[in-house]
Amino acid sequence: MRAWRPAVPGILEVFHARFVEHAYPLHAHDAWTLLIVDAGAVRYALDRSTHGSHPATVTLLPPHVPHDGQAATADGFRKRVIYLDPEMFSPTAIGAAVDAPALNDPTLRDRIDSLHRVLATPGEELEAESRLAFIRERLHDHLAPQRSASGPPRSRTAGRRTADQLRQLLDAHTTTGITLREASARLGAHPTHLVRAFTAAFGLPPHAYLTGRRIDLARRLLLDGRPPAQVATAVGFYDQAHLSRHFRRYLGTTPARYGRTGRP
Repeated sequence: MRAWRPAVPGILEVFHARFVEHAYPLHAHDAWTLLIVDAGAVRYALDRSTHGSHPATVTLLPPHVPHDGQAATADGFRKRVIYLDPEMFSPTAIGAAVDAPALNDPTLRDRIDSLHRVLATPGEELEAESRLAFIRERLHDHLAPQRSASGPPRSRTAGRRTADQLRQLLDAHTTTGITLREASARLGAHPTHLVRAFTAAFGLPPHAYLTGRRIDLARRLLLDGRPPAQVATAVGFYDQAHLSRHFRRYLGTTPARYGRTGRP
C-alpha cells in the first residue's frame, strides 16, 4: 500500500494498494474517485446497484454517493486510485456517473496508467498536469457527450498566438516553474487547448520544452564548475536524481561527467 499527495492542481491524493481479504464498508468520499484495476477484479455497490471493475475498465465514482468494495476473485485485486477535486466536474455530472461508473475506454485507461507513472516521479508536475487535463476532457465527454470541455474551436492564428504566449511564460518561469492551471488563467485558454496549440506550433508538449530549457541551463552551470546537486535545484529540478535521469536521457551521460569535460 502506498499513498501520497502530489503537487498537482486537481489531484487530492494518489493511492496504490493490493487487497485480498479486505472489504470496504459502505462509505462516501467528498472527491471524485478515478480507479483502475491492474490485477484481479473488484465488486462494489453504488447507490444500491452492483457493479464491477477489472483491468479492462476505468471506474469513476462520484462524490457524496455511498459505495463499498471487495475482491471478486480469490487472489484479491491490485488497484491504483486518483482522488480528484470535487470541482473537477459539475455536480450535475454525478447522476451520469452513478448510472454508468464503469467506462470501457482503452485510450482513457492508457492515459490514466501513464499519469500514474508520471505521478510516481517527483518533479514531473507539469507533465502530470498536462496528462490530467486530457483525462479530464475525455471523462467530461463520457459524463456529458453533448458538450466538449475544450470549448469552441479556435483559428490556427489564434492557436499560434496562444502557443507563443505560453512559450514566453515557460521561458520566464524556467527555474521556478508554472502550473498549467496558472497558465490557463493568465492566457484565458483551456488547459487542453494550451497543450494542443503548443505541441502543434513547436512539435513537443510544454513539459518537454521546459525540461529541455532546464537541461540547457544546467549544462552552462555545470561547465562553470557548479556541483550537480546544487545545479539541480538551481535550474528547477526536484533533486540531483531528477536532473540525472533527464540529463542522461538528453545527453547520454551524467551531469558530473559532463561538468568534468569543461575543466582543463
